[in-house]
Amino acid sequence: MTRSSGIETPRLFLRPWQDADRAPFARMNADPRVMEFFPALLSTEQSNAWIDRSEAYMEQHGLGFLATELRATGEFIGFIGLAVPGFEAAFTPCVEIGWRLTAEHWGRGLATEGARAILRYGFTTLALREVVAFTATANQRSRRVMEKLGMTYNPADDFDHPKIPAGHPLRRHVLYRLRNSARP
Repeated sequence: MTRSSGIETPRLFLRPWQDADRAPFARMNADPRVMEFFPALLSTEQSNAWIDRSEAYMEQHGLGFLATELRATGEFIGFIGLAVPGFEAAFTPCVEIGWRLTAEHWGRGLATEGARAILRYGFTTLALREVVAFTATANQRSRRVMEKLGMTYNPADDFDHPKIPAGHPLRRHVLYRLRNSARP
């Protein structure tokens, strides 16, 4: 995927980041509902740095988290994409799928719709063998999306996230996997 390209679904456009995304992204990352399963809310500076890292990652690796907007209105609603996790665990190296949407857009199947499109891209264009997803054990909303995507869960893959301090209630994570049926 090039920086100028994007992925369209019936209701979404997944695209490179724009300066206009910075303010709504910072608001989303400051929303306790959205960040419930993350160790902390993000400041505007942290959100801007996250976008900068994401853009640099996309330039270097050809994959990353894409800004996501509603096609009908152009409204920024979050991100969906693929990336290589920045930590070591029993299942790394790997490619993860991830998403984060504004709370106002939950419960409409948008994360699942966008994630399906990203999986198609990952499996057909990038020829990935497998994609993983992980989240804090208690994050039932994300786990439901993973299940809707056809990802499988094995409790033996549960892990303590190495970037979350020992004793933190969000440290324990679940791992879901999806193999590319077109690749052995």
